[in-house]
Amino acid sequence: MDEVRLMDRTETKFTFNIRELSSVLNKAKAYYHILDIEGNRISRYRTLYFDTEKFELYNKHHNGKLNRYKIRHRTYVESNIGFLEVKFKNNKGRTLKTRIKELLVPDLNTGKAFNFLEKMLPFSPLSLLPKIHINYSRITLVNKVSAERLTLDLNLEFENRGICKKFNQLVIAEVKQDSKIASPFISIMHHNHIREGAISKYCFGVASIFPEVKKNNFKQKLSHINKLVQL
Repeated sequence: MDEVRLMDRTETKFTFNIRELSSVLNKAKAYYHILDIEGNRISRYRTLYFDTEKFELYNKHHNGKLNRYKIRHRTYVESNIGFLEVKFKNNKGRTLKTRIKELLVPDLNTGKAFNFLEKMLPFSPLSLLPKIHINYSRITLVNKVSAERLTLDLNLEFENRGICKKFNQLVIAEVKQDSKIASPFISIMHHNHIREGAISKYCFGVASIFPEVKKNNFKQKLSHINKLVQL
């Protein structure tokens, strides 16, 4: 895992119904190792995303702008560790991730968390508010021969102010690479007629929970996901 941290990477996403997961994993096992933490091959993640009051970070993604940010606190449940993270999608299509250790959700307005965000962001951390909890379980695969990591997210759940939406039939797969090279997993997806492209979990969650946000540019992707979970 240390050799494929890929904090500067390209990302390729797919979505499919969980009924296809067994077939996909059977085809992938010849090419990938699976992350095993003390016998556990499915890890739980709890994530809190931050945005401005008017969802400026979400809207930038919705409008297709690059040089955009996501800010989140993520807890790795089985490992009992947490990080405050900044993800930056630059105008070359690469994703850069930076983070600091924070076991619990920190106060962004002071201390180490504020200093970290002030250094990493082109706007004030004081404008950020907690917006949505996104929880899921993850299977992580690592290519046996090249710098490629693959994540398969299951049991997706969005929570905000007592509203909870679950998408237990959905799998979100993400291929993370140092550069665009041949990927066995992408070949498997093509063979299974699963098309590339997926909305980010953050944007999917916000569009699902908050009726007031713009979502016109996501309608096709949201419709595709709704069809998948109804199969």
